[in-house]
Amino acid sequence: MTDAVKTIKLDQFLKWMGAVSTGGEAKILIQYGEVAVNGEVETRRGRKLVDGDVVFTQGRSYQVEL
Repeated sequence: MTDAVKTIKLDQFLKWMGAVSTGGEAKILIQYGEVAVNGEVETRRGRKLVDGDVVFTQGRSYQVEL
């Protein structure tokens, strides 16, 4: 039996970290290509993040720790 990998959606992560205050704000940032995950621009707000991923937006980077 294997452990399930913990994930969090990109838009939820941005809210959780305080990078944005609303889901709508996260959606706009992501759609306009203002968010990068592990150095690559990500335009899918439902992108699943795992431990160790690095999210960069608005001049700041955030390490995913679930």
